[in-house]
Amino acid sequence: MRGAPEDLEGEEAASSSSMISGASSSSSPYQPTTEPVRQSSGLRSLLLLPRGSSSSLRCDARYLRSAPGRLKVAQAVLALISFICIETIMECSPCEGLYFFEFVSCSASVVTGVLLLMFSLNLHARIPQINWNITDLVNTGLCTFFFFIASVVLATLNHKKGAEIAAVIFGFLATAAYAVNLVLAVKNWRSNSLQQNTRQTSDYMRARTESREVDHRPEIQRLDG
Repeated sequence: MRGAPEDLEGEEAASSSSMISGASSSSSPYQPTTEPVRQSSGLRSLLLLPRGSSSSLRCDARYLRSAPGRLKVAQAVLALISFICIETIMECSPCEGLYFFEFVSCSASVVTGVLLLMFSLNLHARIPQINWNITDLVNTGLCTFFFFIASVVLATLNHKKGAEIAAVIFGFLATAAYAVNLVLAVKNWRSNSLQQNTRQTSDYMRARTESREVDHRPEIQRLDG
């Protein structure tokens, strides 16, 4: 009978200590959670993209092997060579044709190089708000026209030095490359517009047929009743 109060006191002390430890563990702000793991996994998923995903930065070798890709590479290289040839000329007599050819070749090489990077690295897929087919078509048409005019003007006014002759030759080669790409771009644009019109027409006919079926259903039900 003497040990009973001691046992009760021991049980009360154990229960009070368990309650205190439970309260402290429930109210402690340093509880182990899984939120940092989730955040790190989310950050890892953003930084480490899968190789096969469309949003990852990768070189599209299929585009570079295609006809538009090869033409785009040829355009960028020929425009850059034309610009380098015209930059080696230190004296001009008249200079208007040289300055115009310099501006055209520099602008064409920069814009074409940017488009080549956008298409070859699939960067255009990240900006779907821009119609890249129309952008390529407009750039190709402008470069074809201005490269031809600049080459003709340079050949007419400046034809005394070897660098000028080389610039004219590469200018006409760049004009030919842009012209071929322009024909392919126009065909691609026509085919895409035709497919879009056909798809819209088929969707309209399907919606019209479905609306007619819905309109005729009440009459059939009334006749059956």
